[in-house]
Amino acid sequence: MRIAVAGGHGQIARRFGKLASSEHEVIGLIRDPGQAAALEAVGMLPRVLDLEQAGTDAVRAAIEGCDALVFAAGAGPGSGAARKETVDYGAAVKCVDAAEAAGGRRVLMVSAMGTDGPPEDDSVVCVYLRAKAKADAHLKDSGLDWTVVRPGRLTDDPPTGRVRLARRVPRGEVTRADVAAVLLACLRNPGTIGKVLELVGGDTPIEEAVAAVSR
Repeated sequence: MRIAVAGGHGQIARRFGKLASSEHEVIGLIRDPGQAAALEAVGMLPRVLDLEQAGTDAVRAAIEGCDALVFAAGAGPGSGAARKETVDYGAAVKCVDAAEAAGGRRVLMVSAMGTDGPPEDDSVVCVYLRAKAKADAHLKDSGLDWTVVRPGRLTDDPPTGRVRLARRVPRGEVTRADVAAVLLACLRNPGTIGKVLELVGGDTPIEEAVAAVSR
């Protein structure tokens, strides 16, 4: 399988690439050519594309021939409200539309907990949650085979291999490494298509947790 990862230099993206590249061809979309070596180091194939500036046709060309797309891009915690709209929402819409135009079917969206009924105030975090909610809705309204994964608070701790995964779970932390492993397990399991899944650390092995939500 050939998989495109939007936000290829991100921490979840590179962890996903390292896991997935042992069995798939993984293309990482990056804005900065200087990030290429970091992707190559984990087995990913870098492809330079600024998702914030590119049009849908350029995104389509970049992911042409890919069987799946993982949207793991984000404006980042230091960015302002405007970039939440242009990256967390706008870039996601471009990727979803490009996947449809390119003939791809499978799309996994890395979203966030708190996007069900996000607050209406103008704080950056609320703008971010609303942007993610709109991106999720656009994907769900597409004709694609989608899965939305909404992690809790992310940490850089070592992977545990154990999570709590369901439509709704209590708020909590989850390691970026475990998020990456869940994404790959969801990609393997067609029973996750059409599911919105919240994710935090837990006691259930990842493959078991994904199998349980796939029934």
